[in-house]
Amino acid sequence: MSFFSDFLLLRQEISLMAVFLVLFMYDILSSGRGKAYFHLVACALFGLHTALGFLPAESGSAFGGMYVTSPLTALMKNILSIGTFVVLMQASRWLRVSGKQGEFYVIILSTLLGMNFMVSAGSFMLLYIGIEMASLPMACLAAFDKYKEKSAEAGVKYILLAALSSGIMLFGLSFLYGATGSMYFANMQSLIDAAPIAVLGFVLFFVGLAFKISVVPFHLWTADVYEGAPTSVTAYLSVVSKGAAVFALVFTLWQVFGAISEVWHHLLWGLSLVTIVLGNLFAIGQKDIKRFFAFSSISQAGFILLGVMGGTEQGMTATVYFVLVYLFSNLAAFGVISAVENESGRTDIAAYNGLFRSNPKLTFVMTLAVFSLAGIPPFAGFFSKFFIFAAAAEQGEYLLVFLALINTVISLFYYLLVIRAMFINPAEESAVGKIRSGGYIRLSLALCTAGILLVGLLSGIYEYVGGISFGI
Repeated sequence: MSFFSDFLLLRQEISLMAVFLVLFMYDILSSGRGKAYFHLVACALFGLHTALGFLPAESGSAFGGMYVTSPLTALMKNILSIGTFVVLMQASRWLRVSGKQGEFYVIILSTLLGMNFMVSAGSFMLLYIGIEMASLPMACLAAFDKYKEKSAEAGVKYILLAALSSGIMLFGLSFLYGATGSMYFANMQSLIDAAPIAVLGFVLFFVGLAFKISVVPFHLWTADVYEGAPTSVTAYLSVVSKGAAVFALVFTLWQVFGAISEVWHHLLWGLSLVTIVLGNLFAIGQKDIKRFFAFSSISQAGFILLGVMGGTEQGMTATVYFVLVYLFSNLAAFGVISAVENESGRTDIAAYNGLFRSNPKLTFVMTLAVFSLAGIPPFAGFFSKFFIFAAAAEQGEYLLVFLALINTVISLFYYLLVIRAMFINPAEESAVGKIRSGGYIRLSLALCTAGILLVGLLSGIYEYVGGISFGI
């Protein structure tokens, strides 16, 4: 009976595997006419999986404590599922043209399953397995347009650096095992101290996750991979993959490394500031909009570390809420990028010159996304940054909050470059004409717009996240 109850705790993973298997068999067995409905079936099944994830979740552990679940972990997985669902809708036209729908779904659902295991890991072994399940297929996604030089280059760079970071992380885990004699979070919490071997193990472990989050100086892959990968894959990397790594980092800091918080607090202090500053500076000079949002995402990673740094319930709440808002804001921007690229084949910022005149609705969505990422009220991004700053200020980090606020003002400059291109710059002769987006992209942009406008204004969302965060 216990065996089956353990499996019932994995209901989100089981649901995801069911969707995976149905789509896998559909792709193999369906005829040419049946494949025409593949995307509709896939979005419907995955939408059902996402909706079922919001059913009340129980707390518990399975398989000797290797897997743990709670209302907070269920919420984190739901956030990742929402992001994946939006990405799948935005990829509809590109997948129809590429003719590789089955492969794309199989790979992306494999990565999401690994991320779910990362979030629910109660042991470093399961966490490492989840990271590998997410990373290896992700390299395939980055190189999905294999006949395009930049896409192939993106896949090679991602897999090489992912392998390097994975090796460093595994090396760190060996030190942690040597210091504590266990890989289970519950056992290690009382055994971790500031001994050099434990500190070195933590640093090496953090380096592995910092690669996923694009924390400076482990960010060098980000711009090249974002530019070379297909736009839908870039959106997935920037939101879902990063969100899973952030959630894993929050839980391990909270559950395992609390006793050495003085060590990692100072480390995150410096890295958060450097990440915000360098992300802002390099974003200013970008001409390709995917590279532009790559450095924007690096800067946002620095803000995320502000919430992670405190190791408190308020910091955890602010971090989860920030990732949720960032999901809607960034995917709204990438939805517009996908629509423009599908129409014109261009990803340079100059392609957006005069976009307001030809595509006012897309311009409106991009404007909301940019303003939210910049933290301009009354959009959700303002509230997410406010709560992040409040969590850092709660720990007495007033200097860091002040410096982060200055960088928020600096970020307005480069975000407004996109606004200027759309509203002020004259359109070129080869300007993008009227874009007729498909129904899937329109629906995804509507969901993101609603998220940007409502998540910040509906205070119950933050209160709900705070309630289950304080309950862990």
